[in-house]
Amino acid sequence: MLETEVLVVGGGPVGLSLALELGLQGRRCLMVERHERTGFAPRAKTTNVRSRELMRRWGIAHRLAAASPFGVDYPSNIVFATRLAGRELARFANAFYCAPVRDERFAEHAQWIPQYKVENVLRARAAELDGVTLRFATELVDWTETAQGIEARLSDLATGETIGVRAAFLVGADGARSTVREKLGIRMEGRSPLSQHHNIVFRSPGLARRHALGPAVMYWLVNAHVPAVVAPLDVGDLWTFGCPKLTIADANPEAMIRAALALDADVDILSRDDWTAHQLVAARYRAGRAFLAGDACHLHPPFGGYGMNMGIGDAVDLGWKLAATLAGWGGPALLDSYEIERRPIHRRVVDESVINLGFTSHKLVLAGIEDATPAGDAARAAAAAQILDTKRREFDSLGVVLGAAYGASPVLGDEAVAPAIQDATAYTPSARAGARAPHAWLADGTARGASLFDHFAPGAMTLMATRDTPSDFTATVVAAAATAGIPLTSIAPRDARVAQLYEAPLVLVRPDQHVAWRGDDPAEACAMLLRAAGRSAGSRHTPIQRPPSDGPSPKEEIA
Repeated sequence: MLETEVLVVGGGPVGLSLALELGLQGRRCLMVERHERTGFAPRAKTTNVRSRELMRRWGIAHRLAAASPFGVDYPSNIVFATRLAGRELARFANAFYCAPVRDERFAEHAQWIPQYKVENVLRARAAELDGVTLRFATELVDWTETAQGIEARLSDLATGETIGVRAAFLVGADGARSTVREKLGIRMEGRSPLSQHHNIVFRSPGLARRHALGPAVMYWLVNAHVPAVVAPLDVGDLWTFGCPKLTIADANPEAMIRAALALDADVDILSRDDWTAHQLVAARYRAGRAFLAGDACHLHPPFGGYGMNMGIGDAVDLGWKLAATLAGWGGPALLDSYEIERRPIHRRVVDESVINLGFTSHKLVLAGIEDATPAGDAARAAAAAQILDTKRREFDSLGVVLGAAYGASPVLGDEAVAPAIQDATAYTPSARAGARAPHAWLADGTARGASLFDHFAPGAMTLMATRDTPSDFTATVVAAAATAGIPLTSIAPRDARVAQLYEAPLVLVRPDQHVAWRGDDPAEACAMLLRAAGRSAGSRHTPIQRPPSDGPSPKEEIA
């Protein structure tokens, strides 16, 4: 019988991220995945700025950058044209903010990189952690929950061996057809199917040099015959081709791709698969000691690149809360808060993806768009205006990526009343409780880096004094944390911009870089420590009393 603390089912980016989060916080984790997770399946290709910030927090953002198939300097242009060798209609530069330049609003730029390369980076880092065990070609058979935890049966698909596992918690990060969700009897709510689509991975030598549209991460081909999206996938002249499923009826795929390209190109089909667009969110994310994360609890169209990234956010939110619970400083309200905080965000992003689905290539076609006539010129001009008006929110979406703030939660300050819904394309930094902490580049040149986020503790609460405050204010909170056994790092950035961004002298930041509380009263900060840990009356649970010697020593740092 194997013994672990968390059994994670699913070895995609969400399961691997959860294993990383737990392992880096010193928790034992067994991750099982029924597949080997190899190949070049055209899943996610955008790792957004928030996911890259979280990878910086794990110390692997530089590894992901090094794994980029075309280099991080490759321009993330989105080009709309009638065909690859046709007429250009419109373009968006620096889509998703992939350009490797310093931006005040975030600590890491986004990156265009195939999901399988993201998984390789996550997998390699997780395998380095002593407390993490990764088992591929292994599937969950069943489990029972006892008063002590989870007792599960696994099957080694290579040998047929049955393996017993005891764990404190179980997490289903096993995708759209989640075995864990099915066994828990949790239904998905929403609409499905919305539409049917087809993906092809193909090799075409020299294709990038055979058109005049310039380098881009996606080429949207808008025509009545073969509306599609073509994108470079990897070195070795690998490309992806996506289209509505209705387009491929009785079609020769090679001929169809050549028609979309308007080039007599060599096309070698490597893989084909169908996918369905959904608008679904799980009715609940937890049953006892079992949780759902990633596609197991939310499914939506891929337009906007939110799926994998939202799942990585799930892994961090649930991961630090599980770690705190297992370490003894997290109270019962902490795990309750996972669904309370994440589900409204998921619904917001799912709805945003469905809006983007409404403007796919075949829905942007206007009559005569390929005609070499004045009427054709007018049609292309009208299509360009429509594209610029309707598609910007898909590629310039910081309001969704960074501006989604948690609402009323048992572990947040009273400012967190309702989920913040920002405009998709306009991100306004906010330091209210529940929001991702506003970012700032510090001018101090410390060895740990100039990003404010580098000074937030990934496995502890962070108390930040944003301006000069009486020394006993911070000392009071640090002492309260030590007494309660809650890990706390204290920082005091010497930068006027931080005070302007946070609009309060004291700020409590959670391990996931979300603000738990801000104010000017150290007594209130002490109370919020217990609440943020899920242990106070404010979080509707009885506080847990722990002697100071049981908890980790608080750290102090001047940023």
